[in-house]
Amino acid sequence: MRAAIVDLDGTMVDTLGDFIEVLNRTFADLSLPPVDRGFVALTIGKGTEHLLRNTLGQALDDSPEGPRVQEVFQQAWDRYHHHYPHVNGQWSTVFPGVDEGLQRLRAAGIKLACLTNKPTAFARELLRSKGLDGWFDQVFGGDAFERKKPDPLPLIKTCEALGTATGETVMLGDSSNDAQAARAAGCPVVLVTYGYNHGEPVRAVDADGWLDRLDQFPLPA
Repeated sequence: MRAAIVDLDGTMVDTLGDFIEVLNRTFADLSLPPVDRGFVALTIGKGTEHLLRNTLGQALDDSPEGPRVQEVFQQAWDRYHHHYPHVNGQWSTVFPGVDEGLQRLRAAGIKLACLTNKPTAFARELLRSKGLDGWFDQVFGGDAFERKKPDPLPLIKTCEALGTATGETVMLGDSSNDAQAARAAGCPVVLVTYGYNHGEPVRAVDADGWLDRLDQFPLPA
């Protein structure tokens, strides 16, 4: 192993509180009721559009692509991106073992990249605010490439940026989204047990291993 690609939301940082806050501010602007915390927890991980369409669908009793969602989506999108910079990192916490785990990997000579479906600017600011930005050689968000995880393209492009082969670059994530992308890209994948896996048992996901803390990752001899 020469490199690791690390997911952000649910893997390094518990950002559920940020999402609840920004969605509630957005929905208040649209005169919609507050979001359901449990529903949001199941919806995180596939990018901003997926999160916003699905939470709007629940609030409006419509499908994510339905006419009622379509009618308000652009306004919701604009208000979400207006509020997010003021919310980003303020209602979130770094999971135990993350900083120590990243330090161990870097000390072992492992190249590190953060790859998330969160927009790149928001990802960089969140890493900075949590003191994690200094560990990474590369940071890519959901707007960095033509497609997002679970498509393998972001992992392949991230490996190219790191100068490593996919087979020697492990994906560290928290969900089937990360695992599917890794398998399709040819990367080994290890998942943490505490993140956001869309309400499904993470140990049931096809992966090469699971960690209760990021600093438990076994380093190569």
